[in-house]
Amino acid sequence: MKKALGIILSMVFTLGIAGTAVASSNGDVCRPAVANGSSAFEQQLSGEVRHQLAMIPQFTVFDNLAYRVDGGTVVLYGEVRNAVIKDVAEKSVKRLEGVERVENKIEVLPASFNDDRIRRQVARAMFRDARLSNYAIQPVPPIHIIVKNGHVNLEGVVRTQTDKDDAFIRANGVAGVFSVQNNLKVEQSKS
Repeated sequence: MKKALGIILSMVFTLGIAGTAVASSNGDVCRPAVANGSSAFEQQLSGEVRHQLAMIPQFTVFDNLAYRVDGGTVVLYGEVRNAVIKDVAEKSVKRLEGVERVENKIEVLPASFNDDRIRRQVARAMFRDARLSNYAIQPVPPIHIIVKNGHVNLEGVVRTQTDKDDAFIRANGVAGVFSVQNNLKVEQSKS
């Protein structure tokens, strides 16, 4: 089991497939911010925007994208390590039918060897944990690790509050981390 997990983790980190972006049905990655009373057009456009962002090949577990649809205007925001993702996201969304304007507020994170080290160590600490390892082997890991100047933000969706707390503890235990902001959302139980 440990050998299989090690192989999976090494594939994830070397190939960069850890964060191939595809949004889940509850909007963890490329999460929309569409009002409940939005029109059918905005809801359809929201789905198309989510799909376009999900298809960006450079998007990884270390990036975070979000958006808001307001009529024909799409506002993109989040944090990415690679400036190419910011540009591709804007171009992909601009060409969608019905999009009149795109506001690109995506932040490109500063290049830092220390932040890269922290990203890898946080991912290892979290995904080697027995409780959290299931999130690493999913085709689209729902947990995203954003590191800026030694500060870690956890974004995405987990199944239980215990998973959320465990992710926080694992990330906070990595040497060199100044702070951890746990923005993980817990899936709503289906009653």
